[in-house]
Amino acid sequence: MAAPLEGRLVLDLSRVLAGPWAGQLLADLGARVIKIEHPEHGDDTRGWGPPWLEGAGPREAAYYLCANRGKQSLALDLTRPEGQALVRELAGRADILLENFKVGGLARYGLDYASLKALNPGLIGCSITGFGQDGPYASRAGYDFMIQAMGGLMSLSGEPDGMPMKTGVAITDVMTGLYAAVGVLAALDERGRTGVGRHIDVALLDVQVATLANQALNALVSGQDPQRHGNAHPNIVPYQAFACADGHLALTVGNDAQFARLARLLGRHEWAQDERFATNAARVTHRESLVPAIAQVLEARPRDAWLADFEAHGIPAGPINTLSQAFADPQVRHRRMLRRLERGGGEIPQVACPLFFDGHSATAEAPPPALGEHSEALLAELGLTPEAIARLRREGVIR
Repeated sequence: MAAPLEGRLVLDLSRVLAGPWAGQLLADLGARVIKIEHPEHGDDTRGWGPPWLEGAGPREAAYYLCANRGKQSLALDLTRPEGQALVRELAGRADILLENFKVGGLARYGLDYASLKALNPGLIGCSITGFGQDGPYASRAGYDFMIQAMGGLMSLSGEPDGMPMKTGVAITDVMTGLYAAVGVLAALDERGRTGVGRHIDVALLDVQVATLANQALNALVSGQDPQRHGNAHPNIVPYQAFACADGHLALTVGNDAQFARLARLLGRHEWAQDERFATNAARVTHRESLVPAIAQVLEARPRDAWLADFEAHGIPAGPINTLSQAFADPQVRHRRMLRRLERGGGEIPQVACPLFFDGHSATAEAPPPALGEHSEALLAELGLTPEAIARLRREGVIR
């Protein structure tokens, strides 16, 4: 089946996570993505181990493998005039340029979006930075952890009497990659009507603030900074983790009808008529009375017994799984979220793209590339002779 972006060419000059995540999504959607890497060390994340994957070509960090599926690797030195010329040649043929250099970083090489668009008016450029292309922080480097802190997310995470906490995944980087891909696809749609490309400016701090969602409006509407609730929800009760006799579960009661069923199941029919608990607004106000009462009932029986009863009564709840348990879950297995791609005589595990088109998973079948794996083939496509490629290799321009 033809992929939605089949025939589109992406030049990916990004590294680490946000940019590569966007590039991987575009590759999953069918675009041809050429990853430009430094010829000596490549993407920073190639060395961000342990853990390392062995036995599938060169040893590489798991971190790198999470965000580079479906790409081709061209290892060349952007600081050399010959390398810059090759990037210009590729940009002249490309539909999309992804980059996450510091503001002005590519201009010194004549590879900034304005320069490349002069060669290819239809080129769509997407620049990913910590703080955007302008403003008092524009020149600063930005990393997910500090952005979670500056953007308010950490103030919402953690136990009420504990230290503010980051998330267990670099979620700001991931969300920035998704926003970048959305922007690129919108510009691609517009180019179909106008023939002209756009430049997209995506900043980690902007994305972090934008994705505070209901908590941002909680603060803006109330005029008060939201407090940390640990595993509880600021606007819904009961919607949190509870201890059972042999483990923990997540109980997510989303409306009053579900709460009435929960009250009956727990043997507390009167809660559904109690004015303190009958509505969600009342339950939020009186959570300090209700939550301990629910906890006392739940801790008397095993987790799986409760989960079976919740499912039978249409009460949303689930186990708190480890990652290995999550990948072993029957639904996750049915949806084939764990894939294994062959490379170098071994297999590289991958987490599938969650998009399905007409019942088919949009997951690229090509594994993450080894550093410079496609350099010679790509340069040959540009018309370079074997002798010219060999010379560039000897001079250290390519790998």
